Amino acid sequence: MPSALRPRFVVAIPPDASGLAEVAGAELHHMRDVMRLPIGSAVSILDAAGGEHYGMLVRYDRDRAIIQIEASLPPRMHPRIILATAIVKGPRMDFIVEKAAELGAAELWPIVSAHAVVRTPGAERILRWRRLAIAAAKQSHSPGPMEVLQPMNFGDLIRAVPKDTLAIICAPGGEPLGDAIRRLEPRTILIAVGPEGGFDAGERAAASRQGFVAAGLGPNRLRSETAALAAVSIAAGSLHATP
Repeated sequence: MPSALRPRFVVAIPPDASGLAEVAGAELHHMRDVMRLPIGSAVSILDAAGGEHYGMLVRYDRDRAIIQIEASLPPRMHPRIILATAIVKGPRMDFIVEKAAELGAAELWPIVSAHAVVRTPGAERILRWRRLAIAAAKQSHSPGPMEVLQPMNFGDLIRAVPKDTLAIICAPGGEPLGDAIRRLEPRTILIAVGPEGGFDAGERAAASRQGFVAAGLGPNRLRSETAALAAVSIAAGSLHATP
């Protein structure tokens, strides 16, 4: 069966030395109880490191499914996009998580900023965002599931930027985001997107002191979810266009 047609499942642990992989938890429920895949079905397995494996369902145990791996692809080397976005209310945040994962973001950092309405999303919402990210990776055939971190405040964000990462803060009047990426040619980029009303003056100044580059998303005033997804889309296109 062509790889694109195989149902795709995410596992926490890569296949073992004998070529066996285990599907458990929510992924097992989806395989066995929702899709009702029969023994002998061809499947695709995505591990946490981004490796993809093709194999056959050989049996169901009480709490796991066993997959015999027939071929494997190493993790694809690709530019990394970290989306640090202010938490917005209700289904709008779900939308950001799902679509950012589909567009290829590697990580999503939920941010509590000065103008944010939502400050304590709760453990269940964070678990929901992680489930959405996994489902989106399976649907879109992304190189790996987007990781959703615990919420952090803006001060923690600007101090947590990984080494050798281009840090961008979206701000009106800044250099166009695509131009900044093509000029600086990063391999990893973190993009901070604010809530309705944007980041306040203190946050922008603190980010500047930490080396963030101000970049714009065009002349129009965008809602938070539109800005976040526009930023990821522009970054994905610009990063893949750089040598």
